[in-house]
Amino acid sequence: MKIYSKFILLFFAAGILFGFKPNKPQPGDISGKITMSGAFALYPLAVKWGEEFKKLHPNVTFDIQGGGAGKGMTDVLSGNVTLGMVSREIAKEETAKGAIGFAVCKDAVVATMNINNPYYAKIYETGITKRQFYELWVGRGITTWGELLKNGAKEKVTVFTRSDAAGAADAWAKYIGNKKQDDLEGIGVFGDPGLATAVANDKFSVGYNNVGYAYDFKTKKPNPGIGIIPIDLNENGKLDPQENFYSNADKLNMAVIADIYPSPPARVLYFVTKGTPTDAATIEFLKWTLTDGQKYVAESGFVELTTDLLKQQLTKLPK
Repeated sequence: MKIYSKFILLFFAAGILFGFKPNKPQPGDISGKITMSGAFALYPLAVKWGEEFKKLHPNVTFDIQGGGAGKGMTDVLSGNVTLGMVSREIAKEETAKGAIGFAVCKDAVVATMNINNPYYAKIYETGITKRQFYELWVGRGITTWGELLKNGAKEKVTVFTRSDAAGAADAWAKYIGNKKQDDLEGIGVFGDPGLATAVANDKFSVGYNNVGYAYDFKTKKPNPGIGIIPIDLNENGKLDPQENFYSNADKLNMAVIADIYPSPPARVLYFVTKGTPTDAATIEFLKWTLTDGQKYVAESGFVELTTDLLKQQLTKLPK
């Protein structure tokens, strides 16, 4: 035992002497600060990526803030951040200003309601059609639960939407009627967390959230107070077995991968730069997210992109 202990001590002494220091930067290692802001949808994965990348490159620091896709695009184009987190397609006018989008993963927006709503079980039997969603958020032809379920119920439907410029709102509006966020009516609430909380606190409300805020990714189940509203995709008035994939996040993501859950409201998420990045830290971070960093996508509750699409993104970076 004494010989073994001495061997261990000698091993660590040699490590100190010859510089074997785990998680320490090596000569020539990259350094710098990467700042991000934007989409709440991408925020959890961006934080995870930042933590894992820093383990490989300790001299790189991160400052990551949410605020909505609109803020992310504004911040990156104004030079306030290195990367904008954007949960919608990049507009032509933004590209003209220098925006370059790097597709990094995919997720989805889901409709939500309060789990304690006495009509939730019925909603889960029938689902809601795209047209009914439209009448809730845009046409306003449905204002009570009775009008939705045709059962005479008098309770008003409280409709929530996003007050900040959000990719989730954009995807939801595009899905229900090829509309834009400004076309959605309802009580405006800031941010994904805020909208989820509003629905959880109002028994007769409806809303929509990115998967990462509708579900708890430790349990894979919907977050407390949240019930997911299923889409009656074939509009036959009932939720068929092939349409029933909302009980946990993994099943929903598999439906996204299989293109059973429609796009939109499923969509690609982007990191956006202003012009081609030139600093080593940003270039290496983007390369890593598109290659080795992809192993954290599924475990964080997101959907991986195809190999071909990821390769296309890499061609946008300096070699």
